[in-house]
Amino acid sequence: QVQLVESGGGLVQAGGSLRLSCAASGSILSINAMGWYRQAPGKQRELVAVATSDGNTNYADSVKGRFTVSRDNAKNTVYLQMNSLKPEDTAVYYCNADRALVLGVVGLRNYWGQGTQVTVSS
Repeated sequence: QVQLVESGGGLVQAGGSLRLSCAASGSILSINAMGWYRQAPGKQRELVAVATSDGNTNYADSVKGRFTVSRDNAKNTVYLQMNSLKPEDTAVYYCNADRALVLGVVGLRNYWGQGTQVTVSS
């Protein structure tokens, strides 16, 4: 199986920055896409940013120009640099590993981290 461990959340004032990290561990052979989703109270979980193994990235419109996702494929780690944070960015941020090929597991699977809280005060 795969474990995703997130770090870097916290409380920051509007306009500030935070950097989230997520490391995947286990008998991982490959992960097609790694990225971040978020869920605010009373709202559905939504995509924030994702990076594929071949270097492509995709962002939610609401974070374009402010957030940057990056990956270290050798370390199975994904990062999210968040700048110019706004109160509406407040949410639990979840790391995701999509279409992961794991030794001893049949097929490609999707895995989630436990989430890290990001709170932006006005």
